[in-house]
Amino acid sequence: MFRRTKAVVGLDIGSSAIKAIELKSSGKAFRVTAFASEPLPRDAIVDGAIIDAGAVADAIRRVFEAAGIKTKDVAASLSGNAVIVKKISLPVMTEAELGESIYWEAEQYIPFDIQDVNLDYQITDPGTGPESKGTMDVLLVAAKKEKIADYTGAIAQAGRSPVVVDVDAFAMQNAYEMNYGADPNAVIVLVNAGASAVNINIVRGEVSLFTRDISIGGNAYTEAIQKELNLPFAGAEDLKKGIAADGVTFEEARPVLHAVNENVLLEIQKTFDFFKATAVSERIDKIVVSGGSSRVEGFCEMLAERFGAPVEPFDPFKRVTFEPGKFGLQSAADIAPVVPIALGLALRRAGDR
Repeated sequence: MFRRTKAVVGLDIGSSAIKAIELKSSGKAFRVTAFASEPLPRDAIVDGAIIDAGAVADAIRRVFEAAGIKTKDVAASLSGNAVIVKKISLPVMTEAELGESIYWEAEQYIPFDIQDVNLDYQITDPGTGPESKGTMDVLLVAAKKEKIADYTGAIAQAGRSPVVVDVDAFAMQNAYEMNYGADPNAVIVLVNAGASAVNINIVRGEVSLFTRDISIGGNAYTEAIQKELNLPFAGAEDLKKGIAADGVTFEEARPVLHAVNENVLLEIQKTFDFFKATAVSERIDKIVVSGGSSRVEGFCEMLAERFGAPVEPFDPFKRVTFEPGKFGLQSAADIAPVVPIALGLALRRAGDR
């Protein structure tokens, strides 16, 4: 009972940086008591796979030292092709019956050997309502044991204890619900555009309707600028952020950024098409964006134009108190796009499923 209330540090291990957040509850709200971010060497993590565990462990150590965090217990998360999230319909049964049959049921939906994955599930509709047709909805999540071991191994190597392993899309949803509440009548699309992937979670109320990770992100913009304008990596990164570099103006980079935006939007369009093919309603009420790549010029405007829905930046500090001056920052907006996943993880507790 006491262990369930024990706070953890939210540790977002991204492909370009590691972010750590510690929260303290204050009534029904929270405040940030520690935050730090540390860059990762290029290619330490590629497509969500840890290539250089030593470099990742070193960065985790540095981020804890920079934030002055003494807490050992950590919640981390995974995404990408080693994680499968699927909503399945099963005949109505008790939780005990579901627990006994879930592995057999999962084998029909998981494209990996069931022995090679860790499995979890959540009943999203028990099928007991007046409109029930004798079926219940279950959200099934499977993650490759090998990938979990890589991430938990790097955390342990850094001297910390991984007590919760979540999924990026659900951590983002957790942070959204804390800050915005859960409207059962609204369909909200959460888009987190990171360096190597875009995580999408379509939610209604507290229920995730559809998730997908797209293997394209901020690195694609940098690589396109490098190639088209013949620039080194650092110069291309600056141009992506709107800063002239190596004699090349931002005006010259704009068409390249626009072209990559089109590619990213095409993948997001496919996600929406998959969702609409399986959803009862095609309506999307709002798109909420986060991630460093969401700051690329034109991204939000093109997203709103393409999908005809209002687009707004995720505010992770809408109901979470954050004092930027304490962390050497001018404004919370400086880090707001890159912290939702770490924040969502910090809201978890040791002992959570």
